[in-house]
Amino acid sequence: MSDNQLETKKVTVKSLFENEAMKSRLQEILGKNAATFTTSVIQLVNQSTELSKCDPNSVVNAAMVAATLELPLNSSLGFAYVIPYSQKNATGWAQVAQFQLGYKGFKQLAMRTGQFLNINQTDVRLGEIKKRDRLTGVIEFEWMEDEQKRLDTPIVGYVSFFQLHNGFSSTFYMSVEEIEAHALKYSKVYAKSKTGLWKDDKKGMSEKTVTKMNLSKNAPLSVEDKATQNLVRAIRADQAVINDFNDFNSGVQYPDNDSEAEFEIVDADKKAAAAENATFEKLKNGGK
Repeated sequence: MSDNQLETKKVTVKSLFENEAMKSRLQEILGKNAATFTTSVIQLVNQSTELSKCDPNSVVNAAMVAATLELPLNSSLGFAYVIPYSQKNATGWAQVAQFQLGYKGFKQLAMRTGQFLNINQTDVRLGEIKKRDRLTGVIEFEWMEDEQKRLDTPIVGYVSFFQLHNGFSSTFYMSVEEIEAHALKYSKVYAKSKTGLWKDDKKGMSEKTVTKMNLSKNAPLSVEDKATQNLVRAIRADQAVINDFNDFNSGVQYPDNDSEAEFEIVDADKKAAAAENATFEKLKNGGK
């Protein structure tokens, strides 16, 4: 075995965190909490057989995203997770770690922007949709007051709602059939074997999906706005294997769905600028 191979074998999550550049970056992000965060990630890996098999760089990069977003990696809190995943590469299959947010993580980051007055999500039971206007998209709900009766009634969908301080509000609803189609389309693991988080925590993943979709489609997001930068980064990093935690544009891969097609972030300023540039180019070329 060559010296290079021996050196590669020695790379662990612990050794990566002991790198001076990494220590400095963690200190910059977390300050006095850096050492506690490092210890918690190492313990997380030591307690998980699957995570311990993952590429150490992918584990550390996923953890560093959580650190950058200032979200604890504590499964009982439900903000953010480091999830093991089998990824096919040129030589076969390899274990890597994905960064994933829970709906609580999205809500936390949304509230930190200072723009949200309220943000919530819930399941919708049979009979609770009173009226749906297909032209305006407005849905009227009539919620059951008897909690036990409600729990005994089948779930027909999930809904996310948020209201901004400026008065704007958005409601995003998906039926259980739409949720299932979404899971099958964007999770290869679930589509192939009906396993993974979509199987183990269907309710949590459904609530996360409507929250994430509502924010990515309807919230005022801009990569230029410091208040919403972390929320934009979180949407991009969710369910990704992080190659470079400093680069949320090109440093991520989506092994479970192959693309960012699950969401679209519309930066209004850049969209307008692109349209103006296209018009200018057309006029410069004689209208062609």
